[in-house]
Parts: sequence; C-alpha cells; structure tokens
Amino acid sequence: MGNSNTRRGFLKIAGQSLLVAPVASSLVGSAAAAVSGSTPVPAPTTPKVLLNVRDFGAKGDGTTKDTVAIQQALDRCWVLGGGEVLVPAGNYLTGAIALKSNTLLRLDKEAVMTGTPDFADYPVMQVRWEGKWIPGHVGLIYAVDAHNIGLVGPGKIMGNHALGGRPNAENPLRHPALIEPLGCTGLRFEDFSTDYFRMWCLHPTYCENIVIKNLTIRSTGGNGDGIDVDSCKHVLIEGCDINTGDDCISLKSGRGLEGYTLLRTTEDVVIRNCTFADSIFACIGIGSETSGGIRNVRIEHCKFTFANTHAIYIKSRPGRGAFIEDIVVDDIDVTGTVAGFLRFNLLGSGLQDQQPVPGDEGIPTVRNFQFSNIRVKDVPVLVEGTSVHPHKPLDGFTFVNVSGTCAKGISLANIKKAKLRNISVTGFSGPLLSVNNVTGSGLEGAVTIDPPKLPDVVNAPAQPYKLG
Repeated sequence: MGNSNTRRGFLKIAGQSLLVAPVASSLVGSAAAAVSGSTPVPAPTTPKVLLNVRDFGAKGDGTTKDTVAIQQALDRCWVLGGGEVLVPAGNYLTGAIALKSNTLLRLDKEAVMTGTPDFADYPVMQVRWEGKWIPGHVGLIYAVDAHNIGLVGPGKIMGNHALGGRPNAENPLRHPALIEPLGCTGLRFEDFSTDYFRMWCLHPTYCENIVIKNLTIRSTGGNGDGIDVDSCKHVLIEGCDINTGDDCISLKSGRGLEGYTLLRTTEDVVIRNCTFADSIFACIGIGSETSGGIRNVRIEHCKFTFANTHAIYIKSRPGRGAFIEDIVVDDIDVTGTVAGFLRFNLLGSGLQDQQPVPGDEGIPTVRNFQFSNIRVKDVPVLVEGTSVHPHKPLDGFTFVNVSGTCAKGISLANIKKAKLRNISVTGFSGPLLSVNNVTGSGLEGAVTIDPPKLPDVVNAPAQPYKLG
C-alpha cells in the first residue's frame, strides 16, 4: 500500500508545505493555497451575499433559542449562491446548525454561540465514535457533503458541558461534538476560540482540503479532545493554542474490519507552529484507530508544555491492520511530561474491535518514523519504543539532533534501519540506549533487554465479514 504512494516525497524536503489539490473557492482562498503551495485563487473584494443573523430574528440574549434564525440565514445565503453570514456581538443560544456549500459563518469579536442543554436540539445521524459508524447526535455546528465552507472568528463557540461524556444508559447515543463536518471538501476554520469538555471540539470526518488556523481550544476539566482528524486528507493545522483534557490532536482512520474494508486513510497532514498542553493523556496521538491507515504526517515548530502521559504517542494493535507510515517530527520543544516524550505502542493500545482484522494481516505495517531537532527538559523517559510486533518490525526509525534532560533514555525493540545520531541528553540514570532485535546505525554501547510480551493471535472469523 504505502510503497506506491507518490505523495510521500514532500516529507523529504525540509520546510516544504503540504501538497494538496487547489481549492477553487473565494471562501477558502489564500488559506488553502498556503496548504497546497499553489497560486492563491483571487478572492472578490466582498462576498456574493452578506447576511446578518439579526435580520432573520436572532436575539443574541443568551436565553432565546436562536437555532431557527441562524439556520435560516445560512440557508438563505446558500440558495442565493453563497457568501458570508455574520453573527454580531451577543450570546446566541442554539441547537445544532448546518453549514451549507459556499457559505462562510463569521463571528464578531463579542459574539458567542452557546449550545443548548437539550439532546433533542441535535439531530441524530450516522457519526464516527471510537472508529465505528454508529447513530449519534451531530455536532453543534456541522455539515454534510458540503464544499467550500468556513467558520471564522474572532468570536467564540461554547458547547454545553452537560452534553459531554460517553454514551450512557440515560443518553445511549453518541453525544454531540462541538464542530463536525462530514464528507466535506474545502474547509476553513480560523481565528476563533472554543470551550467544551468531555467531548471533541473539532471532528472532521471523511473530509479533504482542511485549513485550521489560529484557534484557541479549551477542553480542560474533562475527557475531551481538541482536534480529531478522522479519515481525512490534505490537512493543515497551524498557529493553534490547544489545552485539553484528552489528546490535543488525535489522528484516526477507523477500527476493525469495518475501517479496514472502507480503507479511508488519514493522510497528508501538517501540524506546525502550535502550542499544546494536555491534562489527561497525550498532546498528539496517532491512533489507536488506524484500520484505514495513516500516512504522511509532518509535525514541526511546535511547543509541548504539558502532557499527562507523552508528548507524542503513536499507537495501534494487532486486529487493526493497515499501516502507519511516514511520520516526521522536526524542531519541537518539550517540557512538563508526566510519562515521557515519545512512545509507540503497537501491541495493545485501544479497544479491540468486535470484528478485528485476523492473523498477520491484522498487524499494522509501520515504517519511516523520523524525529529530528528535538529539545526536551526533564522528561521522565526519552523514548519508550519496545511495543512493536516482531512479525512486522518498524522499518525505519530516525532519531537525530536531540538535546536536553531526561530521567531515563531510549528503549527500542523490533526495529530495522534505525539511525540514531547526535543525542546529547543529560540527567538520566541507567543506560542511554536499551534494545532488542534492533539493527541500524548509532547503536554502539546499547544494552540488551528482554523482548516485549506479545498479545494473543487474532483468529479468523467463523463467517466472512461484509459491510452492512
């Protein structure tokens, strides 16, 4: 799968932006060009249509439900050919609203959109939850099969905290995310702030050509992610300040035979110039829902200020299948981690699917993890990289130009073509490098450790799997 991917060459050129197809829309304009590196599409001086939600009856008093008025403004903009809908200063209480094609929703500096506390205000449809398509409530702001859409600030989006959390006996459907485009192309999210916890703030699924810039995301106080990129292509996340309970950013692509059969890959993702803090899990999680594959991810020029586990956690397990490949991390600063800087756990992370991918086919293929110009301060563990399956070793691990302080060094297992160089860390006890079944360069002086314990073999199902 991965060997035929011609796009991966972009990761070999330092500082090169993500290659994507141009987005021919005045709404996305130069922001999309920043992802693609193409010439910006000229934008008109004013949108085709400029509407104000107040003119459609929105009160903005914080108590009146303004759902219908806001939706009417967006729908009117859409049927007139597209343009911009303004939310002026005020506190707008609203249920779920749908963005339509060629429409930009703009929040005034003093505008706040606040979700209602009523589940009935959030329509039910098929949504992704832990890598599976299930019935659930859509996000506060959502879109389905739309193109050239956007949400820009400098206002604020607030979820209703009472609606967060996992499905339960009282509310068994998946709870609403904050912003959730499904199957859309040409998306722009820029210059606003969010406040929501115990659920995801931004969850694009099956989307392409996404620009996420200059967001301030807060989801502390509960188990909620910042940005979940779920089976999406051509994504730029830039200049964001993210402080969350669960992962700041999570990259996913489905779970088990459903995700493996659909094979909707998350690929071509650039994360740069961002600041991360996480109070429950990792700052950036890649996986563990990887059954559609994850490839071509570049993380650069970022600051990791706190992580309750690891700054970067690459995770999967047998039963997922597919691949994780071409992960490049360059020029980052890491402080305040509780567990360590980097972990890859490819043997037992996340829920096993009810219908896993069986046998060796279900062991994820992993290749080309590159880390360079890493500066760490007082991390407990530099690298925990022993949870790799010997049947499918990590093919290519680069760790170069690393400096700072750590309490424990690097542990690796089942890796070929490792390249370690210029690792200048101090403060650790025990060996700097511990290995089992590792080949490559820079391994001099390593001590040998026991192999990792392997999980049980995933057996083939009694009946062949089919979607349905």
